[in-house]
Amino acid sequence: MAHIIVVGNEKGGAGKSTVAMHVATALARMGHRIGTLDLDLRQKSLGRYFDNRRRYMQAEGLDLPTPIHVDLPEIDHATLAPGENAMDQRLSLAVAGLEPDVDFILIDCPGSHTRLSQVAHSLADTLITPLNDSFVDFDLLAHIDTDGERILGPSVYAEMVWNARQLRAQAGLPPIDWVVARNRLGAQAMVNKAKMEKALDHLSRRIGFRVAPGFTERVVFRELFPRGLTLLDLRDLGVSSLNISNVAARQELRDLIKALDLPGVKVDF
Repeated sequence: MAHIIVVGNEKGGAGKSTVAMHVATALARMGHRIGTLDLDLRQKSLGRYFDNRRRYMQAEGLDLPTPIHVDLPEIDHATLAPGENAMDQRLSLAVAGLEPDVDFILIDCPGSHTRLSQVAHSLADTLITPLNDSFVDFDLLAHIDTDGERILGPSVYAEMVWNARQLRAQAGLPPIDWVVARNRLGAQAMVNKAKMEKALDHLSRRIGFRVAPGFTERVVFRELFPRGLTLLDLRDLGVSSLNISNVAARQELRDLIKALDLPGVKVDF
């Protein structure tokens, strides 16, 4: 069975789609067969990224390693059994269609609570939750006291992950490997950064996730989107040497892939 990677939280602007497109493309570049699904049916950032990639390759005559991206299939509601949810059926069909042909399926979730996102989390073998280094984003995981140190209790998203874990346990499936990726980390050793690190360490032991390095704020993570590229594609475009910022960005991606510790993946870029 394919290993399912879900990228999700319930807050927009945390870098979910950026993480999703870079992880998926990196796995394809390392020779792994990977399929992707975008559950943000309104914005479709991941889907648009792969549309851009296909158009750019066609225009430039390139053949770059690319995941298989599919849309959720439409279904005839008349075929649904009593009580069966249409969105559940669409997601199930999409996963079943990809699974025979891929090693990994990556699912990008919307930045809000939806039925699709809830079901996708229960399918996750690996869950990546990008988190900006801010207590505004931390509130997604847990409520914290005014001192920024004492955790009062889990928040809505952590409760959804807990429910997903319970469903997997009832189905006899392995537990979710939950990885919180710290995005937009400041370079300087600021008080807020230290408090965030301490709070995340405490919470990780309390509700069961691993902390991984994410992406800092770099232009290269965004500027290649219109062409559907990542920094790993630059050499195929004739860029023989990377600038310092791009080298640092590649190292951040390498560190994230290593931290995910996906089955059969050896980082070689």
